[in-house]
Amino acid sequence: MNSADKIIVALDFDSEEEVIKLLDQLPQASFVKVGMELFYSTRSGLISRLKDRGLKVFLDLKIHDIPNTAYGAVSVLSRLECDMINVHCAGGLEMMQRAREALQGDTKLIGVTQLTSTSRQVLNQQLRIEGSVEECVLHYAHLAKQAGLHGVVCSPREVRLLKAELGKEFLAVTPGVRPRGDGLQDQKRVMAPKDAVLAGSDYLVIGRPITKSNDPARAFADILKEIEGGYYEGDHHLI
Repeated sequence: MNSADKIIVALDFDSEEEVIKLLDQLPQASFVKVGMELFYSTRSGLISRLKDRGLKVFLDLKIHDIPNTAYGAVSVLSRLECDMINVHCAGGLEMMQRAREALQGDTKLIGVTQLTSTSRQVLNQQLRIEGSVEECVLHYAHLAKQAGLHGVVCSPREVRLLKAELGKEFLAVTPGVRPRGDGLQDQKRVMAPKDAVLAGSDYLVIGRPITKSNDPARAFADILKEIEGGYYEGDHHLI
């Protein structure tokens, strides 16, 4: 896999027109993410049109419901022939197992551990989950692997530990990636692109640094240059 194929561009728009405008400026992109806002406003037809453009699609709807409902949702969504869909690990082992049973075709199923906007304070005080974010992420990842999922969504800061315990083949899909000099926005647990790749991230989900740029193609190219050009901040995470 080359570096460009590791970047999943998050299409955080609410209309197909905005998506097409971006993609026409971004010929380097090979993998895109369709989240709730876009999917709910455009429905399933957009997935087919993205696939017709030769793009891989990660459908990010974060299914979280009772096991039978999760089974039904994955059964329907996997018919769209997306390359990746996801569920919330917080739904529990049985829910994830039922979702995995419903999966069809070559679609990969991954589990959301903790959102990159979740700090330890939020985890402990608001969600009433004890321990560190890293401990929670690893626990959820173990459940996801036990359920037969292909990997998880996590912050790049948890990837080294996750890969060490669950193996290199267990996918780590990481939002919370910000090019050096970019702002945090609403994310808390972040890492620069080069650091994320060296930590073991299989895919980097990057949205606003590309999609909100005045020159998306240049922004994409700059991220590739940062990944491939030897820039590495080591343990000092840039932002």
